[in-house]
Amino acid sequence: MEHRGEIIEKEIRESGIPLTTIAKKMGKTRQWLYLLFDNPNASLDHVLEIGKIIYHDFSKNIPELKTNGVSEVKQDKSYDKADTQFWKDKYFTLLEEHNELLKKFLTLKTN
Repeated sequence: MEHRGEIIEKEIRESGIPLTTIAKKMGKTRQWLYLLFDNPNASLDHVLEIGKIIYHDFSKNIPELKTNGVSEVKQDKSYDKADTQFWKDKYFTLLEEHNELLKKFLTLKTN
């Protein structure tokens, strides 16, 4: 059996998502994550929860997830794209509003 903690650590580090972010989303501390990395028998529930946060299907790395049929990680990239587009649109809307306010401010200042 492979060391689950090492597998989790490797995938988290490759994801580029900060440990602090992952810990906060799980309601844990960074120290808890480091302890998890040292645990060869990390809970499958924790593995799945981390997989959802970093968008990784651990059933590729941990055979127990395949045999137990508990792999629930869904790689819904359409959600990510929709979410990204929402925030992009929101940013441009706020930028346009900011520019309009700036124009008004400069017009008032020059008069």
